[in-house]
Amino acid sequence: MNSIAVSASPHVRYVLRLADTCLIHAQRLSEWCGHGPVLEEDIALTNLSLDLLGQARALLSHAGSLDGQHLDEDQMAFLRDERDYLNLTLVEQPMRRSSAHAPGGDFADTVVRNLLLAVWLRLQWQALADSKDAELAAIAAKALKESRYHEEHAAAWVIRLGDGTEASHAKAQAAVNRAWAYTAEMFVDDETDAYAQAQSLGPARSPLRENWLASVRGVLEAATLSVPTPSAFLSTGSRGVHSEHMGFILAEMQYLQRAFPGGQW
Repeated sequence: MNSIAVSASPHVRYVLRLADTCLIHAQRLSEWCGHGPVLEEDIALTNLSLDLLGQARALLSHAGSLDGQHLDEDQMAFLRDERDYLNLTLVEQPMRRSSAHAPGGDFADTVVRNLLLAVWLRLQWQALADSKDAELAAIAAKALKESRYHEEHAAAWVIRLGDGTEASHAKAQAAVNRAWAYTAEMFVDDETDAYAQAQSLGPARSPLRENWLASVRGVLEAATLSVPTPSAFLSTGSRGVHSEHMGFILAEMQYLQRAFPGGQW
């Protein structure tokens, strides 16, 4: 099925940056379904994924209505090309989940990523409560409650692993180091942020960094983990330029709709 082209208006792009980050984060987390380290976490991670998917659906529907083409959430999720997705690069990265085909995966990568993103999303939702876009403000109000739980869940696990055994501490620190390289992108402003601020649509990303770092640093200190030294690397997923993993995610996620256009079950 042919791909759709979405409006490049800054309002639409602003909403899609959040929508796509939630969508791809949910897709990655869903990989844990049936593979959690314990049954409780198998269910918990699946529930986190469902929360994020619900946020993505609401945001994609809103972006589709703003676009002017009256595109629905399924069209927005399944019929765009890779360069039209504006998610943070961090959410594309493999979960490093152990399996028969990929032994040696690491649960620490998942909980560290969940922490970094949950804090960032919480700050986004808090700021968006005052958005002049009434629909976006309503979505943020509901999502804020969910992100607070996501943050608590992730923080508890990061502390448990970081302040646990020598082996769990080493794995947790390695996970922090791997994920940290992608965090600079969370706080880089562009023309979309300038528009959002000027129109009272929502916050730019750079002002969120101080509160984000304070929250994350507090958890890492409790976990006896170190904050990595910033690097010069800057990922660009939110500009549509993705890592090598994104194409594989979309190939799996979009297959059914592409193979059976408009299929209903």
